[in-house]
Amino acid sequence: MWYEFFKYALFAPGVRALWHPRVIGEDNIPTEGGVILACNHIATLDPVIVASMIDRKLTYPAKKELFAGDRGFGSKVVAWFLRAVDQVPLDRSGGRTSVNAMGPVERRLAEGGLVGIFPEGTRSPDGRLYKGKTGVARMTLGSGAPVVPVGISGTTVRRKVLGIPLLDHPTIVFGKPMHFDVLDDRADETAVLRWVTDEVMGAISDLTGQGYVDVYGFRVKHGNLKGKDVSKFVKPRPGGKPVPPPRVTKA
Repeated sequence: MWYEFFKYALFAPGVRALWHPRVIGEDNIPTEGGVILACNHIATLDPVIVASMIDRKLTYPAKKELFAGDRGFGSKVVAWFLRAVDQVPLDRSGGRTSVNAMGPVERRLAEGGLVGIFPEGTRSPDGRLYKGKTGVARMTLGSGAPVVPVGISGTTVRRKVLGIPLLDHPTIVFGKPMHFDVLDDRADETAVLRWVTDEVMGAISDLTGQGYVDVYGFRVKHGNLKGKDVSKFVKPRPGGKPVPPPRVTKA
């Protein structure tokens, strides 16, 4: 109930009235069954605009810390809102913990839900597309759900008038569904997870025309590459190998 209230009474009318976004290819989203929307991430408003502009209910995995509500009144409001609109917590600490934490997301897909994810894991530091994390591959191979690549542009806030952010013609482009079910039995192979992820990121780059940097955006924003020249990591596009890696035969 709360999801529909916030979407149709507040967010969708507000987004349309303020920014007049363009939506291209929404009919590429299957109308039923589990589906993953894999989006590039250039601005804070990306999740709101995408969810507001499509018919199906959309669930985002949000970092589990936001559900705690233990950092004052504001954090309690955020935690209540996330629960009220039926979002799911995700442990982003990495390693086996993050893999095990995919359970709530996979259940939502198994229930026939639409799940949105930003494979870069953070907003782009400079508007370019950065290396995708393999969570999107684990999700599609673990659930059998197709991936719909989503290209977002024009959502960066240019300036504010009376506190209202002004955007430069936001556009959301939905690509054709990508099916990886033939690789379901290889979900434990690191090379396969990387190949699937790169295929998804390549499809996103085709929709956006963004330049591609083959390192994680977090390293450039907060890690060992902060403030450094990353030109040596620039590539024409993610991946590039036309077929999955060969199966490794164990002796």
